[in-house]
Amino acid sequence: MIRLAVDAAGLARSRFAVSPLHEAAGTLMPWGLRGPLSADLWVSRARRVLRREDLPLLTALAVDRAGYLPDFLTPYPRTPSPEIADELEQVRATPPERVAAELAALRAGRPESGLEGRELPDVVRTALERGGRYLAQRAAEELGRYWDSAFAPHWPQARAVLEAEVDRRALTLARYGAARLFDSLHPSIRWDGGTLQLESRFEVNLTVPMVLLIPSLVAYAVGVSVDPVRDGPRRPPALVYPARPPTAPEAPPSAELARLLGPTRADLLASLDRPSTTTALASTRFLSPATVSYHLGVLRRAGLVSSTRAGREVLYLRTPQGGRLLSSAPE
Repeated sequence: MIRLAVDAAGLARSRFAVSPLHEAAGTLMPWGLRGPLSADLWVSRARRVLRREDLPLLTALAVDRAGYLPDFLTPYPRTPSPEIADELEQVRATPPERVAAELAALRAGRPESGLEGRELPDVVRTALERGGRYLAQRAAEELGRYWDSAFAPHWPQARAVLEAEVDRRALTLARYGAARLFDSLHPSIRWDGGTLQLESRFEVNLTVPMVLLIPSLVAYAVGVSVDPVRDGPRRPPALVYPARPPTAPEAPPSAELARLLGPTRADLLASLDRPSTTTALASTRFLSPATVSYHLGVLRRAGLVSSTRAGREVLYLRTPQGGRLLSSAPE
């Protein structure tokens, strides 16, 4: 269990933020390698960009199992909705001693959080030999290229979904108070008498000055970032949570169906067990609305999905024929 004790002043300081860099860095974390199909597609697409664009530092730091991703790659958002350029500048300006301390934590592991250490990859060690400032600047450069190639075209739609999520949570806070707000974020989160409790196999107990809440379309589970640097001011914890409350898991399309329809159409067909719009589908898959509209048109003409106009929006839903195809395709 992770327990974060927050007093009344800390509760007053706690806030939400929509962070483009946290969303990009989320694809470097192990939580994107499992879970709902929509997250898997985002991550697999982003990881292909990671390999294609030749980003050796990010590739080396990416975490494929329970491990630590250095915090300087996800700076503390200074505003409720920072621009990517501002966050990259924060990475670039990371103090060299903090870069070195966080890489030391990566090498040693985080015993208090149950995270094992790992040897610094050669490319990271070589960069660090040139100084923490050089490594931070190189990381910012690679993060910028990663962002431009994998995320930038789709960020406006994704940010709109995340900001709507924050507005929805703000309404819960205004109507029912902070306890209901925390309890509503995710089934694994509970507010209990001044302590934010998160179900976890790790045992962490901290008194914190505030909590930063970051909704994510990449995360499939709750993640808590606890500053490993004990010398000097410590960064308050950031709690990253899935932007949508968990629902019944989608039936993933079989490999056979993916070969028949193509992976994108198979995924869209699997997700349409309830009505959805082109924009909503695009925002959770880092696809453009035009691309999603094209694939939905193919599925509709094949009789696998139906469309209904609701005001200015068009809602798509899987037809019984589409459901039969989804359930009958062999694994």
